[in-house]
Order: sequence, then C-alpha cells, then structure tokens
Amino acid sequence: MWMRTIAIFMCSAALLGGGAGMAAQPAASRPLSVEVPSKPQVLLPDAFAGWVAASPLKTVSDPKEADDANDAALKEYGFSDGMLGVYKRDSDTLTVRALRFSDASGAYGAYSFYRKNGWPKEDIGTGATSDHNRVLFWQGNVLVDATFSHINSMSAAELRELAGQLPKARGNKAIAPPILSNLPQASLDRQTTHYALGPAGYVGAGGVLPPEVVGFDRGAEAVTANYSLRSGPATLTIINYPTPQLAVAEEARIRAYLKAGSQTQPPWPKPLVDSDPASLEVRRSGPLVAIVSGDAIPDESHKLLRMVHFDDNVTSIPQPHESEVAKTGQLLWGIAVLVMIGSAAAILLGLFLGGGRALYRIARGKPASSVYETEFIRLNLEK
Repeated sequence: MWMRTIAIFMCSAALLGGGAGMAAQPAASRPLSVEVPSKPQVLLPDAFAGWVAASPLKTVSDPKEADDANDAALKEYGFSDGMLGVYKRDSDTLTVRALRFSDASGAYGAYSFYRKNGWPKEDIGTGATSDHNRVLFWQGNVLVDATFSHINSMSAAELRELAGQLPKARGNKAIAPPILSNLPQASLDRQTTHYALGPAGYVGAGGVLPPEVVGFDRGAEAVTANYSLRSGPATLTIINYPTPQLAVAEEARIRAYLKAGSQTQPPWPKPLVDSDPASLEVRRSGPLVAIVSGDAIPDESHKLLRMVHFDDNVTSIPQPHESEVAKTGQLLWGIAVLVMIGSAAAILLGLFLGGGRALYRIARGKPASSVYETEFIRLNLEK
C-alpha cells in the first residue's frame, strides 16, 4: 500500500514539476502579447433629442481646425482631438463643437478660457454657462461649444441629453485642477475663475501679470478669480510651481516687479494699472504664490490673501506596471502553491485507494495488507 502511495506522490510531483518548468521558461521562448491601444470613442452622436446631423460629422486633430484664432491656447490645455457638426430639426439649426483634451484640467481650462465674466451659470454637465443662444459646458475631459439658431426652454435639457452620450473620462483624466481647491470660497464670484497652463491661455483670459513674470516656462499653472469684498472688487491670482524652492525664488521676483511700479519692464498690464497700489501684495504658501490686486481697501485685500493656504497631502499613486521582481515572486509562489495542492491531492488519493483496498480485505477476513499473508507454493502431484 505505502509503496503505491509513494509512487503516486512521486509521479504527481514530477508532473507538477514539469508544468512548473514550462511556466518558468524564459520570457523570450513564450509568445509575446501586444496590447493595442483602444480607439478613442466618437465624441458626437449622429442624432440626439430630435436633432439630426445635417451632414457627416467632421473629426479634427489639429487645433487650428478646431479654432484657428486660439490654437496656441488649445495646445497649452492639451488638445487631443475634436468633432464639428451641424444638426437640423425642422427649420432650426444647432452648431456643435466638441473638443477632447488629455485630462479634465485641460477641458476645464479651455472652458474657463472661452467663458467671459458675467455669463450666467447653467446646469449642464460638470459646469456650464451661456451667452444668449451660445452654451458652453464641460464634462470629464471634453468641452462642448453649442450655438442654437433659436433657443427655447428645452434647449438646456437637450444638451443634458447630449452630455449623457459623451465619452466618460476615467481615473486621473477625470480629476479637475487641484489648484481650484486653494481658492477661498467666501465672496468668490465662481463665474470669473480662469485656469491657465501657458501664456496664451493666461493672456486670453485676462491675466493680471505679464506671462513672462508668471513663469510658465518653469512649469507654473495659474488660476485667477474675482471677489466681491465690502470695500470693492479684488482679484486673486494663485500660481502653483513644481517645488516650494522654486516658489520662493518666484515670489521674490514678483514682489520686486510689483514694487518697481508701472514704469518697470515688462510694463504693467491694465489690471495692475487700474489697481490700488496699497492693495497689491504677494504671499507664498508651500509651492503656491498668491497675488491680490484690485480696488478693495488694504485690510480686506490682505485678509483675502492670508486665506490662501497649501495643504501638503501626499497621495500614493499606484504604479501602472508591475516590476520584474514582483512578477518573479508571483510566479514562484504560484508554482509552490501548485506543488502543495498536487502533493496533498496525491496523498489523499493514495489514502483513499489504499484504505479502500485494506477495508475490502478486512471485510473478507484477511489482513489489511498482503504483506502479512504467508504464501505457500503448492504442487499438486498426482500419481
């Protein structure tokens, strides 16, 4: 019995060892699997909410085709591709321009670039605004610019249906610019925030400082917003630099530029010229440099500036690919588990077969093992 059990165990281990050897063969001898990137989902549908495309929708990959006058700003925001279309319903027309960016920060930045101060807020997508028959909204990493020939009470609902058919952004692509969370919320006019990743977007949205003073060539990003304080309007600019050390140097440079007055070079832009010099102030918090300008009294301006605070929350970002060490460890652990499972199965099978045979022999009145039987050679010799 035990000889058979041992034999079964050794055969099972050999088979499992052979399988493990095949699993552990060099990667060069195994078939290579190539992951083909999935094709981006189409931005605009052929029809929605009763609107039907009057002609084939046009796909664009060059920002000049999307907006020739502002192609530099679109590049800064990470323009990826877009789709242009004209829809018809009865005698009405709807012109739609959908622009896709590398992430939600780019889509929001382009949205804030096109939106003018004072445009009312709308309830479409993640954020929306309108100017008479023109509606802007963004959702995920997509910005939609829609213009109606005739707007009515159902136009917003129709665009909400369109927003529901837009491609969904996943993971980090769906995260809005974190710098927005550093804006103080009290007295903030939310429809005046402008987010910039480069000089074209910053100047086009009415930035307070000259772009060369901001330092976009050093990896800066900036957000500007207006505040309605009791003594007058104020504008808060927050610039985020890659490191606190760089922010220290940039703060000193901006402070010296403001202290030099309107006769310095480069010349002060109009927002600085129109500001009360007593209200101009600069403050740093971590990698953030904040500048307040406008006509509010210095006490209120300085209070607004002191509300800007950087929280150093460290977030662990998972690695997109496993290391070779981790892969090897997982392979060895898998082999060990297979060997243990196979060994246990072999032992149990041996006990089951051997034990069954022993019970059968005991039931027939014989010893459990044939080892204990005395065997005789008998010769039947007959005369």
